Amino acid sequence: MFTDAHVWEGTARRLTAAGAQVRAVTLAGPGRPRAGDGPEPDAGAHAEAEADLETHIEEVCAAIDAVTGAPGGTGGRGIVLVGHDYGVHPVLGAADRRAERVARIVCVDAGLPQDGVPPLAAVPDQSVRALPAEEAASGTTAGVLPPPGREEWTRWGSTAGVSEEALDRLTARAAPQPLGTLLRPLRLSGAAAAVPTTGVLCTANGVGIDMVQRLVDLGDPALRALTGPGVTFFELPTGHWPMLSCPEDLAGVLLRAAAGEGHRLTPPGASGTPAHLHPFPLPVPELPRERRGNVDFYFPRPGGTKGIEGTERAERAERAERAERAERAERAERVERVDGPRPAVVFVHGGPVPAGAEPSPRDWPVLAGHARYAAGQGAVGVTVEHRLHDVADYPRAAGDVAAAVDLVRADPRVDGDRIALWFFSGGGPLLADWLAKPPAWLRCLAAAYPVLAPLPNWGMSADSRFHPVRALADAGHAPPPLVLLRVGLESPEIAATVSGFLAAAGEREAEVRVVDVPHGHHGGGPGDPEEEWRGAVREAVRAVLDRLDA
Repeated sequence: MFTDAHVWEGTARRLTAAGAQVRAVTLAGPGRPRAGDGPEPDAGAHAEAEADLETHIEEVCAAIDAVTGAPGGTGGRGIVLVGHDYGVHPVLGAADRRAERVARIVCVDAGLPQDGVPPLAAVPDQSVRALPAEEAASGTTAGVLPPPGREEWTRWGSTAGVSEEALDRLTARAAPQPLGTLLRPLRLSGAAAAVPTTGVLCTANGVGIDMVQRLVDLGDPALRALTGPGVTFFELPTGHWPMLSCPEDLAGVLLRAAAGEGHRLTPPGASGTPAHLHPFPLPVPELPRERRGNVDFYFPRPGGTKGIEGTERAERAERAERAERAERAERAERVERVDGPRPAVVFVHGGPVPAGAEPSPRDWPVLAGHARYAAGQGAVGVTVEHRLHDVADYPRAAGDVAAAVDLVRADPRVDGDRIALWFFSGGGPLLADWLAKPPAWLRCLAAAYPVLAPLPNWGMSADSRFHPVRALADAGHAPPPLVLLRVGLESPEIAATVSGFLAAAGEREAEVRVVDVPHGHHGGGPGDPEEEWRGAVREAVRAVLDRLDA
């Protein structure tokens, strides 16, 4: 987007020095040189604004056709097509038409293009995604998208690692993007599906291999192809423009990708239980589920201590047994002293989660387990399923959650003046609304391994509605008490949002209870220390219930 071949100069030099033949292609558009022009833009050679995705696919095809002596796969050498960001769309379109000549496709910090979907769907900047619907529907592709100003590049991806000088040059050479390149759907015959593919993920932009594996584990059919034998992945600890921030490292990765190296993902369940289906770490009561629309209720059983699952209790250390006995006594006391409507804890899953994922989030052990555990402690445990299927869906998901909370508070068995909301993972941004305007009945907000600010590749502006750090900092009132369950082995990008949130909480002198899982990963999993998770979940739930009882 907005760039020409100059961004590849440093990487190209290193590849050439390693013996590779390199050709960087400048795609047609106003303010850009055509193929064959000199290195600087020539006003007499500018392509028209009417250039579209088909124009760019044809240009990549022409670049392939201009290469001689490199039939795909011969002697392990062939044409490796590299696409960055938007560039993966013309690369994939050209590979589909020249599949016999392409040895590998490399996608550098790019999405997964789909047949029939225009590149606009992959643009991170959500204000651009909101181009007038009638313009796209009518097939109108005239016009251009102006390039970003110097301070606006972060809306298109993290600039981590890019020097001030390189950012100045990127801005000076940026050219408008023809709208036709974004609005015209990509058409694929399926031939490119047989071409080996490598993804290069820039982790400072928000996505790493572990996150992609978790998305695959959710069962999205569109991601199943990523587990194929010809698909590999690499990570680079940098922002969205690795050709500017670390050209030498990128060149090394491209050479390894051409040789077929890289990390391979596993199909769902092939390497054990996925993290989101890992058993809940604590014993929970056997309670009936009451399902109403997208909301599941778990009501406390009178007496509160019967029917506890936990066949592994006999194998636990005496210390864990003593903690459990004390917990049962506390639970019994809490249940016995409550007469009438009970306070409720509403658990909100993370995301984005593919539409139609099976099992659905409210049936995940971690979500249902938390709700049943809270009910075992005397509160009403509630799970909410919302429609966060894409980062653009946060407004819709927020509406789902708000409607669910209204439903919960209207139930006569619930004390509508004592409600806690608990958000997980990518559901963290939904905290922002409740921080900005907390109702009097909201006694506590909790979050487990949350994302607390939009990640760079989400394309949200700094004034986004779904920015808990900013919502907390800008609130003109004291926030509700906060409980934060934090994992010690969180990804750096998510950990940075948590640190920013705690810094804002400190400045506001907000009441925050932080519960740590020192050796825990995001979402937990089979390799994490179970005793740490047991203690942390027990402590976090108790902290929330204490605030409901206050």
